[in-house]
Amino acid sequence: MLKAVIPVAGIGARLRPHTHTQPKALVPVAGKPILAHIVDRLIENGIQEFVFVVGYLGDKIETYITSQYPQIRSHFVVQEPREGSGHAILQTRSFIENDQEVLIVLGDTIASLDWQALIKSPYTMLGVKKVDTPGLFGVAEIDSEGMVRKLVEKPKIPKSNLALVGIYKVINPGRLLASIQYLIDHDIRTQNEFHLTDALMQMVQEGEKMTVMQVDNWYDCGRKETLLAANAILLQHYEYQSPQVVQFPNTIIIPPVSIGRDCQVESSILGPNVAIGDQSIIKNSIVNNTIIGSFSELENVVLQSSIIGNDSTLKGAYQSLNIGDSAEINLGK
Repeated sequence: MLKAVIPVAGIGARLRPHTHTQPKALVPVAGKPILAHIVDRLIENGIQEFVFVVGYLGDKIETYITSQYPQIRSHFVVQEPREGSGHAILQTRSFIENDQEVLIVLGDTIASLDWQALIKSPYTMLGVKKVDTPGLFGVAEIDSEGMVRKLVEKPKIPKSNLALVGIYKVINPGRLLASIQYLIDHDIRTQNEFHLTDALMQMVQEGEKMTVMQVDNWYDCGRKETLLAANAILLQHYEYQSPQVVQFPNTIIIPPVSIGRDCQVESSILGPNVAIGDQSIIKNSIVNNTIIGSFSELENVVLQSSIIGNDSTLKGAYQSLNIGDSAEINLGK
């Protein structure tokens, strides 16, 4: 049975301060954690066994998975110290070394693709997406037949614009583990880490046949800007929107908007592209293109392109003005 390995050990430095108190994989987007988007899609495509590589705040990952997904077989291994994506996969050796194939999905990657085609591929297959800045990513160079001839992690002079999106179907995981071990034994690092990209390239050099699949959409949720972009795009899909059953007093909802359970909203304008967690309170506010966590309270604020964490309180000043002719008032930005 095909297993999925999901590395979620990173500290999420680019999403601070949100990752001071929760792992990056549990930061919400379009109404549910990043990790839930990944796990839900894999379950829909028949995956029932998962290996999570945890580290920073790993107990919260384990608690979330075991409580929300009791129906799956879940295993947790700790990566300590954290020395890169390849090193993370090596920690799963006891679970995958004797398997014929494995899926690997990095824990900050949400993508739209033909999962069944990926799962059924007879070759190792890598998810890719054409990007404008390939030097920021691992890059795949392919030949005229669509087979991988070279993989480079964050190349200084990219010779391809096919970025690796963090989704891999690997034939013969034992060979992958051996390649990672080779990197470690010979201290072959990129930016001081043992990268999965380099281990896969080692397999290519040893004759492994690899191909690529171009994904339809790719949401790299590692930064505020890309997280908000992912939130806006995902909210366009009906499955992530809230059914407009609850009518909030003196409130205008501009779709798409996702509102969690037991929220209180009054005298506000919400949307577009707003996702609100459970049991939050919003009063006298205007909010658009924003993610708001659960159990938070907003009052008298105007928010755009913002991320508000769980259990947060944000209150602004309420003005009542009587302004005469030719006046110029600047209340600040």
